[in-house]
Amino acid sequence: MKKKLIIKIGTSTLTAGTNRISFAVIESLARQIVELKKEYDIVIVSSGAIATARQFVEINGFNKHVDSKQALAAIGQTKLMELYDSIFSTFGLNIAQILLTYRDFENPTANENTRNTIRRLWQVDYIPIVNENDTVSIEEIVLGDNDKLSALVAVITEADLLTLVSDIDGIFDRNPHLHADAQLIAEVTDLDSIREYIEEKESLLGTGGMSSKIHAAEICMQHGVEMWIVNGQRPNYIINAMGNRIPFTRFGKNDGES
Repeated sequence: MKKKLIIKIGTSTLTAGTNRISFAVIESLARQIVELKKEYDIVIVSSGAIATARQFVEINGFNKHVDSKQALAAIGQTKLMELYDSIFSTFGLNIAQILLTYRDFENPTANENTRNTIRRLWQVDYIPIVNENDTVSIEEIVLGDNDKLSALVAVITEADLLTLVSDIDGIFDRNPHLHADAQLIAEVTDLDSIREYIEEKESLLGTGGMSSKIHAAEICMQHGVEMWIVNGQRPNYIINAMGNRIPFTRFGKNDGES
């Protein structure tokens, strides 16, 4: 039995700090997955549909109106999947799309159906790529960038590890974008001990921030899933994190948990 790995990659990582999806970022992810698949069954939770659409069309009111963002998501989702498919296929990787809303996780039957679909895709050597169904649900559009969604996917698949790929090395005792002397916190077992350190950095592309990552960690820790925050700007960020060759933050179970 392979272990189960959920990789969440956000908009800021996929765009590499620009306003366009980076082919090189997706290629780097594919290269790592070729290696990781030897030991892990993998699900990718990918943001980036809206950012992808904005490469092709601009809709008035994007920054103000949810329906404009939903329209962009509808346009961008197919194009984002085309990018994944064209790049991953050159590495011999097969992908499948799964779109979910939070209502799906509140329904035990939907949970079971989603879990069974993911397992079946693994059996036939396809990598599920999950995104929120932004055209019918707005929670991630407004405030999450798929952090919570990835945690819920990790829980229903009983994953061994959720890796949040971000544009930062992890949790710091101060915002490193504002304070040069900020120190990385390598391991967290008590979320209350770090909440005071969370300061958000404005992002024009992604909607996720450290607060949403802490909430994802809370969900994972309650269900015994280990979660990491790794920096997608570092080379081979997942493989090097697994080898402790780069700095990152690891969230483990509370000491009082079984």
